[in-house]
Amino acid sequence: MNTTYSAIAVAAVALATLGIGLFGLRFSRTTSDFFVASRSVSPLWNSSAIGGEYLSAASYLGIAGLILTFGADMVWFPVGWTAGYLVLLAFVAAPLRRSGAYTLPDFTQMRVQSTAARGVASMLVVVIGWLYLMPQFQGAGLVLHTVIGAPAWVGSVLVAVIVVINVVSGGMRSITFVQAFQYWLKLTALLVPLVFLLHAWTEDGRPTPSDAGASAAWLSPVAADTGLGLSMYATYSLIFATFLGTMGLPHVVVRFYTNPDGRAARRTTLLVLALLGVFYLMPTAYGVIGRVYAGDLVDTGETDIVVLELPMRMIGGTLGEVLGALLTAGAFAAFLSTSSGVTMSLAGVLAQGPLARRVLGPVAGLRVGAALGILVPLGLALVSGRIAVASSVGFAFAVAASTFCPLLVLGIWWPRLTAPGAIAGMLAGGFGAGGAVVAAIVRGSDEGWLDQLLSRPAAWSMPLALATMVLVSLATQSRRPSNVRRTMVRLHSPERLRLDRADADGISRPDPPRG
Repeated sequence: MNTTYSAIAVAAVALATLGIGLFGLRFSRTTSDFFVASRSVSPLWNSSAIGGEYLSAASYLGIAGLILTFGADMVWFPVGWTAGYLVLLAFVAAPLRRSGAYTLPDFTQMRVQSTAARGVASMLVVVIGWLYLMPQFQGAGLVLHTVIGAPAWVGSVLVAVIVVINVVSGGMRSITFVQAFQYWLKLTALLVPLVFLLHAWTEDGRPTPSDAGASAAWLSPVAADTGLGLSMYATYSLIFATFLGTMGLPHVVVRFYTNPDGRAARRTTLLVLALLGVFYLMPTAYGVIGRVYAGDLVDTGETDIVVLELPMRMIGGTLGEVLGALLTAGAFAAFLSTSSGVTMSLAGVLAQGPLARRVLGPVAGLRVGAALGILVPLGLALVSGRIAVASSVGFAFAVAASTFCPLLVLGIWWPRLTAPGAIAGMLAGGFGAGGAVVAAIVRGSDEGWLDQLLSRPAAWSMPLALATMVLVSLATQSRRPSNVRRTMVRLHSPERLRLDRADADGISRPDPPRG
C-alpha cells in the first residue's frame, strides 16, 4: 500500500481538528462557555456533535470486525447503541437539561443533597471515561501502524496531544465545532468508498457471504453454536447494556446540558436517532463484504482493520489507495472526536474537585483536569495488550448501565430516592459490573454460564443496582432531601412555564449554582 495518501489524510484531519478547535477559542470567554457552551447549542449542531463523539473506534472499525468474525448476532451492538437514545429521549433528556447541572456529579449532588454521593459519581465518571478512552488510543496506534507503518505508540500519543490542545484551548465550545465537523467527515469517509465496494462486489460475481464459507450460525442471529457461544442470556444482557448504558455515559449526557432548554434537548435526541441510524448501516455492510473478501483476517486476529483493507483488496491501484486514505481519515476522526468528548467529561469532573476549585479556579481546573485525566488511559493503552475496541467499549456500557442508568431514572422520576440509596446502588452496580469484567478478562474464556455471566454482566448488575437503590432508599426515608418536591417540579416543569411565572412575580430566577 502506498502510505503517502494515508499520511496526507491523517495530517489533514489533525490540522483541521486543531484549526477548528482554535477557532472555537474565539467564542470561549466565560466558565459557562468552557463547561456547557453557555447552553446555546442548537439541536442540529448538538446532534451532529453527539454523533461525532458517540461514533467511536468501536463504531467505525469494531462493528465491522465483529460482524466479520461472529456474524448477524453482532448487529445487536449498533441496534442497541442507536435504540439507547429512545430511552434517553423518553426518560432523561429534557429533565436532565432542566436540572441546570454541568456534570453527572452535579446532578447527583443537586438531587440527593450529598457530597458523598457526588464523590461516588465522580469516581464512576473517571472509571467509565478511562474504559472508553483506552481503546480509542489503542485503535489510533493500530490504524497508523497499519496504514503508514508508524510505531503503535505514535498514533496513541498524537491523538492524546491533539485532544488536550482542543479541550484546554476552548473547552466545550471548541469540541462542539470539532465533533460536528467530524461526524460528517466520518459519514462521508464510509459512504463514498462503500459505493465503489458495492459496485465491485456485484461485478465480481460473489453475491453472498455463504460463498466464502460462512456457517449457518454466522448468518442466523441468536444461534446456539456461534463461535462466541452467544446464548439467549448473553444477547439480552448485551441489549440491557447498550440500551440502558447510553444514558449513563458521561460524555453523552453532558452534551444535553448545552441545549438551550428541554424542548431543544428532545429535538436533539430525535436528530441523533436519525444520524446514528444512517451511519450504522455502513459498518454493517463493510463487515458483510469483509466476510467475502477478507475472511483471512479472522485467522490472524486483525479483524478491526477490515474497513481499511477492503479498498485495496477489491479495487486496488490508485483509486483503492485514495479510498483507503479516505477511510483512514474517517478512522482518525473517530478517535479524535470520541476522545475529545470523554476527555471533556473527565476534565469537567476533575475541575470541580475541592482542590481544583480552591487553588486553580474552574477554567484553569478544567485545563489541568484534561491533561491529568488523559494520562492514565494513555499509559494503559501503551503498556497493555490490545483488546478488541468494541469489546472494551462494551465494558464501559455495562458499567454505565449498572450505575448511572438507575440513578438517573430514579432521581428524575422517583421522589423517594435518598443519598444512602443512591450511593449503595451505584457501588453495587459498579463493583458488580466492573468486578465481573475484570474477572472475565483474567479468566480469558467465553464458554459456560459463569463466563457468560462475567463477560455480559448488565442483565444482573443493572437490576442489582436498581433494587439496591430502591430498598436502601425505602429504609432511609429520614434522609430524603427536604427540597425534593421543589427539585421534582424543576425537573418536570417546562422552562416557559417557569419563565412566565417569574415574569408574573417580577423576579429573576437563574439556574441555581453548581453543587
